[in-house]
Amino acid sequence: NIAKNTDWVRQNWSEDATIARGSYGEMMNVDNAVSSEGDGLQITVVGGSETDGDVQGGEVDSARLDVSYGTFRSSMKLTGIAGTVSAFFWYYNDTQEIDIEFLSKQFETSNASYPVNLVLQSDASAEANYNAAHTNTYQVIYLPFDPRADFHEYRIDWVPGRVLFYADGSVLAEMDDPAAVPTHAGHLAVSQWSNGNPEWSGGPPASDAVLEIGYVKAYFNSSDASRQKDFAARCADPSSTGAVCDIPDVTATNSSAAGWFFSGQKNMTSNQTV
Repeated sequence: NIAKNTDWVRQNWSEDATIARGSYGEMMNVDNAVSSEGDGLQITVVGGSETDGDVQGGEVDSARLDVSYGTFRSSMKLTGIAGTVSAFFWYYNDTQEIDIEFLSKQFETSNASYPVNLVLQSDASAEANYNAAHTNTYQVIYLPFDPRADFHEYRIDWVPGRVLFYADGSVLAEMDDPAAVPTHAGHLAVSQWSNGNPEWSGGPPASDAVLEIGYVKAYFNSSDASRQKDFAARCADPSSTGAVCDIPDVTATNSSAAGWFFSGQKNMTSNQTV
């Protein structure tokens, strides 16, 4: 139950159109992020007209703020309603951010065009008024599948000086601009929103738009000093037998690893999980 979950925090905030850089403001409402049947999550952008100048969406953030270099993976099924942005991202501040974003207005069934926008927000983004398309850390990649039809795993691998993006285990892009790759710890988030900006989200959607999230998995280094001390004591010799745990990958031809969770491997997780 996401309402009672202590590892993830539903967001409740709003910003006006000027700050949101859209035709409307944005409002994140906890009621728009709810647990679905099973273990999943649904995040809804409320369709129709705005409410008091704001378009209502939803966001869920990790409670931990010490998320540093690692691999971050989310299984998502995207909305078929045009006019929203669905995002899986890592965030420290507006110039240290790693984004996987889907603009539902861009999906085109007639020619099987399903783009995903991959972004590193940086100082260069800020100088371009946060239009990352004017920087070298923005790529649009076309997926070989319809992301609205089923769940697929989207993944961010972040190591010092480099970020890689994946879909179902296949590399989509790599970015290694040292001025843009984050260096500070932050948190993870999933969201769906709209502000009516015709150059980005479009919308608001004509009807309720639902983003479905099957899971988020994160394997990462911590910036917390006590956790670093624990790690040093636990992993004195990384080359020793059993020191490295194998994490199975979801691929385009084998999704069985979607049901594998590190937290369920009791022989691997001593003092390593949330």
